[in-house]
Amino acid sequence: MILPSAPGPIGVFDSGYGGLTILHGIRQLLPQYDYMYLGDNARAPYGTRSFDVVYQFTRQAVIKLFEKGCHLVILGCNTASAKALRSIQQRDLPELDPSRRVLGVIRPTAEVIGKLTRNNHVGLFATEGTVRSHSYNLEIQKFWPEIQLTGVACPFWVPLVEYNEADSPGADYFVKKRIDEMMLKDSEIDTMILGCTHYPLLMPKILKYVKPGVKIVPQGEYVADSLQEYLHRHPDIENACTKGGSCQFFTTENPDKFKESARIFLHEDVLVNHVDLG
Repeated sequence: MILPSAPGPIGVFDSGYGGLTILHGIRQLLPQYDYMYLGDNARAPYGTRSFDVVYQFTRQAVIKLFEKGCHLVILGCNTASAKALRSIQQRDLPELDPSRRVLGVIRPTAEVIGKLTRNNHVGLFATEGTVRSHSYNLEIQKFWPEIQLTGVACPFWVPLVEYNEADSPGADYFVKKRIDEMMLKDSEIDTMILGCTHYPLLMPKILKYVKPGVKIVPQGEYVADSLQEYLHRHPDIENACTKGGSCQFFTTENPDKFKESARIFLHEDVLVNHVDLG
């Protein structure tokens, strides 16, 4: 059981750096709140890990953010949202603290995707774990049963971003290859979801190889919009979120390494502290 605490920051968790794109989108829309970002960089990536391992790692991170005062945690990671969110919501929160909340990044995209596609043919670029989980299929079917979703795993896209190679000529090969693979599966796709928080940094390459008129859907703005609506609907949670406009960063890896990579995502220097999970 997590002991009750005073209001605190909104927590954002990711296995690595990709969740920084979610954090950025949220802070753009809701700058008044305090935020706490936790990256489990020492154990990243999560994309190829089993459901059980992703669940255990994510649970540890959520508990750590709760212990640091967060009453609301966003899983800014598609793999964690796909493999761990439901178990944490249904199994752990009633035991840890029923008044706290954990939200993911898949549902907000699923809720709006039917308004973005013109012909109901949608593509999903994601990690292998997210594609195999069928979480997007299940969530989208709840809101838009007429949509036909085609998923393609992109195993090399995350390393391209994290090694700062997103703008390199070598990235063209891997981006074009997956886009071609998707269009071979369904040539009628008119909307593509970037189902991994790293992928927006590959946007220039993606736009270079998709057909004209195809809409690319990054998640940051939709997660931010969804969070704003959620806080409006749940004043008890909103009142538990402090408003000082600050942001703290924690990593399970080397803070200097995190600071260097975070600059790629945020275009600013951040102060980072080390934290242990487990």
